Amino acid sequence: MEFSIKASTPEKLKTDCLILVRCADGEAGPQFGAVDAASGGLLAKLVRRDLDAKAGSILLLPTLPGAAAERVLVVSLGARADLSPKALRSALNAAGKAVSASKAQSAALGAADFVAAGFSLPDTLRSAAALIADAAYRFDAIRSEAAKNPAGPGRFEFLLQGKSDAAARLAVEQGAAIAAGQALARDLGNLPANYCTPTTLAETARSLASEYKLKLRIFDREGIDELGMGSFLSVAQGTREEPRFIVLEYKGGKAKEAPVVLVGKGVTFDSGGISLKPGEGMDEMKFDMCGAASVLGTFRTVAKLGLPINLVGLIPATENLPSGTAVKPGDVVTSLSGQTIEILNTDAEGRLILCDALTYAERFKPACVIDIATLTGACIIALGHQVSGLMANDEALAAELLGAGTKTGDRAWQLPLFDEYQEQLKSNFADMANIGGRPAGSITAAAFLSRFTRNYAWAHLDIAGTAWKSGAEKGATGRPVPLLTEFLLQRAGQ
Repeated sequence: MEFSIKASTPEKLKTDCLILVRCADGEAGPQFGAVDAASGGLLAKLVRRDLDAKAGSILLLPTLPGAAAERVLVVSLGARADLSPKALRSALNAAGKAVSASKAQSAALGAADFVAAGFSLPDTLRSAAALIADAAYRFDAIRSEAAKNPAGPGRFEFLLQGKSDAAARLAVEQGAAIAAGQALARDLGNLPANYCTPTTLAETARSLASEYKLKLRIFDREGIDELGMGSFLSVAQGTREEPRFIVLEYKGGKAKEAPVVLVGKGVTFDSGGISLKPGEGMDEMKFDMCGAASVLGTFRTVAKLGLPINLVGLIPATENLPSGTAVKPGDVVTSLSGQTIEILNTDAEGRLILCDALTYAERFKPACVIDIATLTGACIIALGHQVSGLMANDEALAAELLGAGTKTGDRAWQLPLFDEYQEQLKSNFADMANIGGRPAGSITAAAFLSRFTRNYAWAHLDIAGTAWKSGAEKGATGRPVPLLTEFLLQRAGQ
C-alpha cells in the first residue's frame, strides 16, 4: 500500500473510496461539510438516519450525488465528550477493515476533520497509516492458490486543506514503517513450524542484515555450546532441528552510545518436551516464537526509519520436543551465568533459553534490556488477551513502556516483582528451580529471569495473551511491535 499526502477539495477528488469522519454530535468538520454541501445536504441526512453513534461505526454509500468519488465511507468518532485516542483508533481501524473488504483500488481519508475534532495531525496520520495498512494484512503465503489481488487499496491518500509539512510526512512514514514491521512479525508467527524453524529465523535476520547493512552473528549448536549456554542447549536436546542464537546489531546512534537490547523468545514449536502439553490447541504452539518475531519486526521498522539509536537484538531459537535425548524433569543444568538450574518442568522452557541470552546481553553494556516472550499461560489468566504483562527491575523503564503502550493502544500492565516471590524458586539440588508452582506463575517466571539481569535496567514483556488470536480470527497479531517502536521513537527523540 502506497501512502501519500494531498491538498484537495474532497468533493472533487476522483477516488474509489472517500473516507470521511463525523462526530455523533456538534458541528461537522470542514471536509465532511464540503461533501455534504455538494450533495445538497443529503450526506448529513443519511448520516443522522443511518450511522450509529458509537466510535468505529460505519456507513458505506455506494454513490453520493455531488461527490466525484465512486463510494463514500463515513466513520463515526463517537460523541465529542468521549473523544480519546481509543476512539481515534477505533474509527481508523474500522475504516481500514471496511475499505480492505471492498474492491476499491484507491482510497482517500479526510484528515483535516480529525484535526477539527481535536486530534493532532501527526498522531492522526501515523495511527492511520499503521492501522489501515495492518487492516489490509492477509496471510496466504503458503496457499496453493493465493488471491490474485491483494487486500486493500494499492494507493491511499491523506487529504489536507493545505500543503503538508515535514512533521506530517514523517508521521506517515513512521506509520507505514510500523505496519511493515508488524507484518513481518505476523508473517513469521503465522508460518507453521515445519516452515518456520530456528534456521528460518536466522535467515530472516540475514535478509534484514543484508537489506539494511546490519551487523549479524549466528551461532549454531556448537557455537552455543562454546559460549557456555548450557541452559539454552538443554531445551534443544530433544529436537533434530538445529538451534540458533542470533545476534543482530543496528548502529544508528553515536559510536559509544549504549544500545537498547531486545531479547526475543524463539521457540518455533513448543510441545512441552517430556512434560508434554495436552493435544488440544497444540497447533498454536507454533506461535511460541512471537517474541523473536516481534524483535525482527521492530528491527525492520527501526531500520526503515533510520532512527538515530543503537539497537541490539538477541534471539535464542529452538524447538522443544520430547525424545530419548530430551532434557528430563529433575535434570540440573548450568547457565551461561554459572548459576545452576533444576528443571522441574520441561514446559517452562522459555525462561531457560532467555536466561542465557539475558546474560549474554550484559557484554553490550546496555542502556536497558527488554525481553519479549510468550512465556506463561498464567499471564492470560491474569490479564486476558487485551494487555501484555510487564515486570521490571527499573521503575523508570517500566513507566516508559507503559506510556508507549498507552499511546499506541498496544498496552501493557505492570505486575509486582517483589523479593518475596523468589522464595518459590528454591531448590534442594541447584541454585534455583525453573518453576515456582501455580501461584503467581507469571511473576515467578519473571523472578527467575531477574536473577540474570542484576547488572542493568531490565523489563520483561509477557505477550502470551496478546501475540496471537484463536478461533475464527486465528493468527499472529504482530504485537508488541507498535509498543516497542513507540518506546524507541521516544528514546531516539522522535
